[in-house]
Amino acid sequence: MSGTAFDGLPPLREVIARHGLAARKSLGQNFLLDLNLTARIARVAGPLEGVSVVEIGPGPGGLTRALLAEGAARVIAVERDERCLAALAEIGERYPGRLQVIAGDALEIDPGAGLDGPARVIANLPYNIGTELFVRWMTPRRWPPWWESLTLMFQREVAERIVARPGTGAYGRLSVLAQWRARARIAFEVNPAAFTPPPKVTSAVVHVVPVEPVAQAEPKLLERVTAAAFGQRRKMLRQSLKTGFRDPLALLDAAGIDPTRRAETLAVEEFLLLARLAERIG
Repeated sequence: MSGTAFDGLPPLREVIARHGLAARKSLGQNFLLDLNLTARIARVAGPLEGVSVVEIGPGPGGLTRALLAEGAARVIAVERDERCLAALAEIGERYPGRLQVIAGDALEIDPGAGLDGPARVIANLPYNIGTELFVRWMTPRRWPPWWESLTLMFQREVAERIVARPGTGAYGRLSVLAQWRARARIAFEVNPAAFTPPPKVTSAVVHVVPVEPVAQAEPKLLERVTAAAFGQRRKMLRQSLKTGFRDPLALLDAAGIDPTRRAETLAVEEFLLLARLAERIG
């Protein structure tokens, strides 16, 4: 699709050439130039009319344009790369009052702070910060969170870890943190050829919706339990949990969990139980 097909703006290749926007590996950038694809990503989040959207790492604005064309009332775009700001400003001129660009590092900014209601996060996340942002969004103390859904592009391997079930090789820390109080699915995969420059791996779009927690736990303790358990996933829990806890055997005994089991065999509920017990056993 040419850029003029739905929003009257120039094709993305022309925008990139005019502003000298070669993707930088140091920023984890891989630009999406296919406006059919960016529109498809936007639609995974459902109808956007009247909705506030937060986008991280918009780059030259391919997904930003799709979000606005799909009817988003407001897009808050957080962009660290100052080279991209002029291209984003042109999109803002096409959609007056609907695009707010925040120049800065997404790891240092709380995009939910300025919202007057829930928002949907829709983003082709920079690969080098995607996992860290996801963990932050999944582990606030208050739930439901400030976001009402996440529609995120990840490397396929990361996407598979988010949706993996116990007993599988992909099951790990991200699986537990995601499935504790949210429902996650892979919407579709994206071929490397869709990006500029093409990454070495296939990507996937993940859609996450918050739900009632499976059980209660302190997020930081759950992070601590899962980090220790999966940090040495081939070892038995009695050994792997030593990296995070003084007396893992007492913790496992209190939970009724066989200390010879490995992390990938535990259900989400069992990790939550360990996190609750860790508050008093340590």
